[in-house]
Amino acid sequence: MRYARLLVFVLVVLVIMAIPLALVLARSYFLSPTAQPVKAQPIQFPHQVHVQAIGLDCTYCHRNATTSAQATLPPIELCMQCHKIIPAQGRPELEKLVSAFEQNQPILWNKVHQLPDHSHFVHSVHLSFGFQCSTCHGNVGAMGKPGVQQVRDLRMGDCITCHQQNGARVDCSVCHY
Repeated sequence: MRYARLLVFVLVVLVIMAIPLALVLARSYFLSPTAQPVKAQPIQFPHQVHVQAIGLDCTYCHRNATTSAQATLPPIELCMQCHKIIPAQGRPELEKLVSAFEQNQPILWNKVHQLPDHSHFVHSVHLSFGFQCSTCHGNVGAMGKPGVQQVRDLRMGDCITCHQQNGARVDCSVCHY
């Protein structure tokens, strides 16, 4: 009986100490970018068709990737250069694109690849050092339905590991400015 109180006290302390650890582990697992479901998009864009069947390079549509921090999404006008001669009738996703173009409405895509808010990633720098888009984004050209998903963690540990493996700077000011 004398040790029962001590044992209960030790168990309570261990449980209290384990709660923050459990919360951190749960946060890492459940909030991991790669654990998130694929985000629904206003148009189911078929990367497979554009990359594998037609042979377009990522930078054909994401034109700013080689020259600026943001890869950017193409304007509808770029899509319509080809799609104005491809019949949209009977193709619901293509009809959405044509409708947006005709109504001069932007397509409000949902961002797929998440980086921490306080970090900066410059696409052009990474591409100029010879990295392929697939290094960070995975093989997007092979991603079919339900759509593009984030395949790498893209959090600080992932970035630092890659920088270390490739001899890049790892000081804070590289990504946090």
